[in-house]
Amino acid sequence: MLVRLLREHLAPYRAWLAGVAVLQLVGVLAMLYQPSLNARIIDEGIVLGQTATIWRLGGVMLAVSVLQIVCSIGAAYLGARTAMALGRDLRRAQFARVQAFSAQELGRFGAPSLLTRTTNDVQQVQMLVVMGATIAITSPIMMVGGIVMALREDLGLGWILVVVVPALFASVGFVISRMVPSFRAMQVRIDKVNRVLREQISGIRVVRAFVREPREVERFEVANDALTDVAIRAGRWMATLFPLAMVVVNVSSVAVIWFGGLRVDAGETEIGALTAFLSYLMQILMSVMMATFLFMQIPRSAVCADRISEVLATESSVRPPAAPTVPDVSRRGHVDLEAVTFGYPGADEPVLHEVDLVGRPGQTVAVIGSTGAGKTTLLNLVPRLFDATGGVVRVGGVDVRDLDPEALWAELGLVPQQAYLFSGTVRSNLAHGKPDATEEEMWAALEVAQARDFVAALPEGLDAPVTQGGTDFSGGQRQRLAIARAVVRRPAVYLFDDSFSALDLATDARLRAALRPVTTDALVLVVAQRVSTIRDADVIVVLEHGRVVGRGTHDELVATCETYQEIVSSQRSAQEAA
Repeated sequence: MLVRLLREHLAPYRAWLAGVAVLQLVGVLAMLYQPSLNARIIDEGIVLGQTATIWRLGGVMLAVSVLQIVCSIGAAYLGARTAMALGRDLRRAQFARVQAFSAQELGRFGAPSLLTRTTNDVQQVQMLVVMGATIAITSPIMMVGGIVMALREDLGLGWILVVVVPALFASVGFVISRMVPSFRAMQVRIDKVNRVLREQISGIRVVRAFVREPREVERFEVANDALTDVAIRAGRWMATLFPLAMVVVNVSSVAVIWFGGLRVDAGETEIGALTAFLSYLMQILMSVMMATFLFMQIPRSAVCADRISEVLATESSVRPPAAPTVPDVSRRGHVDLEAVTFGYPGADEPVLHEVDLVGRPGQTVAVIGSTGAGKTTLLNLVPRLFDATGGVVRVGGVDVRDLDPEALWAELGLVPQQAYLFSGTVRSNLAHGKPDATEEEMWAALEVAQARDFVAALPEGLDAPVTQGGTDFSGGQRQRLAIARAVVRRPAVYLFDDSFSALDLATDARLRAALRPVTTDALVLVVAQRVSTIRDADVIVVLEHGRVVGRGTHDELVATCETYQEIVSSQRSAQEAA
C-alpha cells in the first residue's frame, strides 16, 4: 500500500526526484573517491616526501569535497520540496474525499481519526520521503561502491566485510521487526487520545456542570498512558539499535587495524591502502546505519500509508450520478417522498418504513414525533446526506440520485439540528449561505431570523468575531444566525431540523411570522418537537417508529390522531393550548 501510494502521488514530481538521484550519485562518487586520494597522499606524498604531490592531490581532494557539499545541499533541497508537495497533495486529496463522504462514512471513521490521518499520518509519510530522497539513493551506492573500492585497496581483508555487513543487517532487521507492531498500535492510540481530548474540550460545560473533572482526567490518563506505554516499548527497541550497530562498527574497526597491521608488517599491503580500507569500511557501515534510519521509518510510514489509503479508497455511499441532471424549473420547490424506506447498514430494523410526503411551494410541511421516530433521518434524505434504501426522493420533480449534487444543494437551505457556526465573523458565516450577498441582504436575513438586535448591539456589527462552533454566542443566538444563513440564500426549499428548539416562545412566534412572507414562493419543511412551532403548518406528518401514523392540519390531527393527541397533551400549558 505504501509503494502504491507513493507511486501514484509522486508521479508529478519525477523530474525533482531525478534531480535528487543525479545529485546524490555525483555526491556519493565524490565521497568514494576521497579515501583513494587520501591513500595516495600518504603513500606518494608523505611517505616519499613529495611536497608537490601533497599540494596537487590536496587541491583535488578539496575540490571533490566542495562538489560533494554542493550536491548534498541540492539533493536535500529538492528532496524536502518533493516531500512537502507530497504532503500537500495527500492532505488535499483526503480533504476532498472527506467532503464527499456521507454521514455514514463520517460516522464510521470518526472525526478524531480523520484528523490524525490528515495531519500526523501525512507527516510520517512526508518524513519517509525526505529520508528516502537523501538516504535511499546514497546508502546502496555507498555500500556497493565502498565494498568494491575496499576490495580494490586490499583483497586480503575482504573476509571482514563478508562477516561484518551481514551481521549488521541481521541485527538491524531483528530490531525493526520488533518495532512494527508497536508503530501500528501507536497510531490507533493517538486516535483514542484525540477522541478523548476532543470530547472533553467540546463538552467542557457538561463536565463542569456535573463535576466530572476527576473522571475525565482519569479517562485521559488511561488513554495517554496507553499511548505512552506503546511509545516506550517502541523506544526501547529503538534505543537498542544504535548501541548494537556501534558494537559491530567498533569491532570491525579493531579487526581491520589488527589484521591489517599484520599484513603491513608482512609487506603484503601499504599503510595508505590500510587507511583507505578502514575509511571504506566506515563508509560501508555508515551506509548501513543510514539505511537503518530509513528502515526504522518505513514500518511506521507503512501503517500511516494504509490509514491514508483507506480514506482515499473509501467511496461515499452517496455517489454522484453518471449522467447528472438539474431540477425541473417548472417544479422549483417541489419535494416528493414516495414509499421511502431507510435502514442503517447492519441495523435489525429500518428507521423509516414506506413514508410518503408531498410538499409544494408556498406550503409549510411539518414532521413531528417522539424521540427516535426518524424525523431527522427523513429530513436528511432530501439533501441526500443519506440515500434511501427503498422508495424515491424527488426534488424539483427529479430523483435526487439523478441530480447534480451542486444543483441539488443550490435548491436547499438547511438549518441543522445542531446550529454550527464557523470561525470568522458574522459576515463570513452569512456568506456561507450566499457568497455574493450584499450588506442589505444580510441585515434583512438577520431581521427575519430575529438576530438583528443582538448583532447590531455588537461593537463590530457584521464584522463581529465568531469562534469555532460559535461558542461565544448563546444557543438561541447560534440558532438564529444559522437560520439567517439559510434565509439570505433564498432557496427553493427550506429545511429546518428542530431549528427553533433553543428559542423562547415569543421569539419563536415572531420568527415564524417574519419568515412567512419571505417563503411565499418556497417550500418550508420543518422538523419540530414543539407543537406551538408547527400548529399553523399546512400539513403535519406524524411519525411513530418510522411510520406515518397521521397526516393533516393541527385541528384535524387533534381530532383523529392518537399519537398527536398524546404529544399535544404532554406539551399543554398556559402558553401552548391545543
